[in-house]
Amino acid sequence: MDKEWSQMTKEEKRELRIKESTKLPPGFKFINAKAEKFYHARLDRELKAAMCQIPDRVPVSVPIGAYPMYYSGLNYYTGMYDYKAAREAYTKFMWDFYDDMDSYGGPGMIFSGRVLDILDYKQYSWPGHGLGKNATTHQFNEKQYISAAEYDVFLENPADFFFRVLTPRTIGAADGWQYFPHLTNLNGMPMLPAYPFARAEVRESFKKFIAAGEELEKQMKEYMPFSMECLAAGFPAMRGGMASAPFDLVADNLRGTAGVAIDMYRCPDKLLEAVNVSAEIHIKRTLESLKNSKGVSVSFPLHKGDDKFMSRKQFEKFYWPSLKKMCDALIADGIMVNLFAEGTHNDRLDYYNDFPKGWVTYMFDRTDMAKAKKAVGDKCCITGNVPASLVITGTPKQVKESCRKLIEDCAPGGGYVLAGGCSATEAKNPENFRMFMEAAVEYGTY
Repeated sequence: MDKEWSQMTKEEKRELRIKESTKLPPGFKFINAKAEKFYHARLDRELKAAMCQIPDRVPVSVPIGAYPMYYSGLNYYTGMYDYKAAREAYTKFMWDFYDDMDSYGGPGMIFSGRVLDILDYKQYSWPGHGLGKNATTHQFNEKQYISAAEYDVFLENPADFFFRVLTPRTIGAADGWQYFPHLTNLNGMPMLPAYPFARAEVRESFKKFIAAGEELEKQMKEYMPFSMECLAAGFPAMRGGMASAPFDLVADNLRGTAGVAIDMYRCPDKLLEAVNVSAEIHIKRTLESLKNSKGVSVSFPLHKGDDKFMSRKQFEKFYWPSLKKMCDALIADGIMVNLFAEGTHNDRLDYYNDFPKGWVTYMFDRTDMAKAKKAVGDKCCITGNVPASLVITGTPKQVKESCRKLIEDCAPGGGYVLAGGCSATEAKNPENFRMFMEAAVEYGTY
């Protein structure tokens, strides 16, 4: 008799998650024997590295970002507005670099410009909307969307606050939501849920969201066949999710960098309470999401935790405890954690090793990789960090030399993935991407 979920160890839960996440669809066929062989080798390589085991060689994660668009003579703007062109560009890149990558993803991280236009999304600017059409990415618009005085309103009922207060401030199409009654009042009175829709502003808001959903469905229909093509070609696709460090949820989306920096001095207790409440909510929602999707991993971008934003003392108080709590909760449920340590994290590494072996992967941007290997490499997988500037402007020889040095510093004992510090969308020479695999094969075989 199979064990109940609550009786399983975290390792048993992870094993089941991996099995479910990598289960091939009914009737699925690889395009040929080579693709099937590649699939199993790539999956084994990826899993062993993530669990700090020794694979056959160092896995490679090529930092392409939106480069496939440019490789096909297009740009980021086209990718946001022409789904067919984006799919075709990513398909072309996949086949042209088929032997040079261990993993590959499609254009799913290029947001639909049409959806953002319909929503009047205020937290981003993007090509053709706040940025020139030749811009190579979107831009986050940080702002103090709530005041420090509104912490109490947020803490009283976060869900209601997000719906009626924050969302109308960050999404123009949601402006009508501010006219809803408090969400806890919608139960028990038959007419009350309909009253907000008596206002034209509310009806218009929901019409815009319906239109955005219809547009998003068009994008998804275009991209789904591509996902199956990648799988058939032998690129593994384990389901996962995205999350945020609880401090970043407050700092990025509520108070902004300037606001939260002031709050650490003027109202530290309220800030900490907001961070902790955000952690509790985010843990529950992330676990629920991964349960529904049968996912096996969660990725976090760490925005405000680097050495230059806050002091070590502030990191100890405001940032690390809630992030650690969230990671521990995910691990206990059999979920592997990927932390993208944006910026420099040399002064935080002694904290980052406080996890069981083989459960956490750190992608380092500008952190000293030799130092990171020594500090966390015995328990955590590390990935990175060929500089994007080098991939964009350097020669293939220079890129390969950077890869060689990283392999020598980080590969011994396993638990290392050769990758960029961040994506190199503006690379001038596509051969620079091939150097990652060439270096891994030449220098990274165990």
